[in-house]
Amino acid sequence: MPELHWQKSSFSSEASNCVELATAPDGTIRLRESDAPSTALTLRATTLNPLLSATREGIRRPGPGPR
Repeated sequence: MPELHWQKSSFSSEASNCVELATAPDGTIRLRESDAPSTALTLRATTLNPLLSATREGIRRPGPGPR
């Protein structure tokens, strides 16, 4: 498998715990935490926008917190 070009989120600081994104040769998008690079979430481009929208909505209206 070719080496993926991982890009760090523009919201991440210089800390080691960052969200990274890469596009695979098959067109899927990979998301991972930089401190756990061996685990990645694989998405199709059509599912990335709903995921980001839901994440943004959760940030605007946070819930009651962990239970």
